[in-house]
Amino acid sequence: MKQPILIIGFSLLAAGAWTSCKPSQAEGAEKTTFVLSDTMLKNTRIDTARMEPVKNELRLSGKVTPNGGKVLKVYPLVSGYVEDIKVQLGDYVQKGQVLAVIHSAEIADYEKQLIQAKSDRNVADKNLKVAEDLYASRLSTEKDVVNAKGELQKSDAEIARLNDLFKIYRKGKGATYLVTAPISGYVIEKNINNNMEIRTDNSSNIFTISELDDVWVMANVFETDISRIKEGYDADVVTVSYPDQPFHGKIDKIYNFLDPTTKTMQVRIRLDNKNMLLKPEMFATVYVKYEDQDQKIAVPSAAVIFDNSKNYVLVFKDKFNIAVRQVEVAKTSGDITYLSSGLAAGEKVISKNQLLIYDALKD
Repeated sequence: MKQPILIIGFSLLAAGAWTSCKPSQAEGAEKTTFVLSDTMLKNTRIDTARMEPVKNELRLSGKVTPNGGKVLKVYPLVSGYVEDIKVQLGDYVQKGQVLAVIHSAEIADYEKQLIQAKSDRNVADKNLKVAEDLYASRLSTEKDVVNAKGELQKSDAEIARLNDLFKIYRKGKGATYLVTAPISGYVIEKNINNNMEIRTDNSSNIFTISELDDVWVMANVFETDISRIKEGYDADVVTVSYPDQPFHGKIDKIYNFLDPTTKTMQVRIRLDNKNMLLKPEMFATVYVKYEDQDQKIAVPSAAVIFDNSKNYVLVFKDKFNIAVRQVEVAKTSGDITYLSSGLAAGEKVISKNQLLIYDALKD
C-alpha cells in the first residue's frame, strides 16, 4: 500500500512545481518594440522638413518651332524651270551647297550680253589704238583719243556688271542658275519639284533652311493664367517622343497679345538642342514653375503615406525611435508636398521604403 501513496505524492509535487514556475516566466518576458535594422537603415532615405515658399506648377500646351533668328527662306532670283534638285526635306546642308539647278532664259540672255560686251570691248580696244596712232601722226585730234578711251571704259563696265550679276545669280554651266544654301542647317521646307516652272513674280519661297542646335517651344496661355506668367520662370518641357526625358529651360519672351482665334497668349521657351532630339512641329507639354509669397513646411512627396483617407509621415529620430504621425497636406507640386499641420521644420522623415516600415509599425 505504501508504493501507490508515494507515486501520487510525487505527482502532486511535480504539478505544484510547474504551476509555480508559470507566473515567473510571464513576469520575466520583455515587451518587444520596433527597431530598424542596420541593413534596412542603409536602404532608407532620411529627409529634413523645411519651411519653404510654396512652389506652384502651371501646365501649358505648345509645340517645338525653329529658332526664328536662325531660319532663312530661299527665293528664286530668276525665272526658268527646275532641272535638278540636289537635296530633300530633312537633309543637312552646308553654307553655299547647291540645293537645285534651274535652267533660265534670263541667264542665257545675260550670257549673250556678256559675249557681246567682250566683243565690243575688243573693238573699243582696237579703236583706241588706232586713235592713238593717228593722234601721234597728227592725223586726229586728242578728242578722238578721249572718245575711244570712253568707249573702252563703257565696255569694261558692262563686262564687270554682267560678271557681278553672274556672282549674284550663281551661274552654273550654260544657261543655268544655281540655288545655294545661305546658311548651314536643315532643310525644313521644300516647295519645288523637277521640271517645275519658276516665276519671279511668285512670292513663295522654294526652300527653308534652319539651324536646329537650339529651338523654341511656343506655349499657349489661357486668359485665366496670364497673371501667373512672368519672364524668367523655370519651365520643363515634355514631348510625346521623350515622355521620361524633360527638357529644362526658362520663359524668355512673353507675346503680350491674344490670338483672336484661340483666345490665348503665347510664351516662348528657348531650349538647347545640340543632340538634335527636338524636331519642329513636335507637340510639347510645358510645366511652368513659380513661387508664392506664402511659406509652408515642405517634404518630399514620396515621404507622404496615404492610408484610410488620411495622410501620414514616419518621423525619424533614430533607429529605435520612429513614429507614425498624421499630417494635413496643403498642396503637392511635383516631387514636393507642402503641409499645413502635423510636422515642424527640422524634423526628419523617411522618404524611401517607408511603406515597409509603416506596415511593420502598424502590426
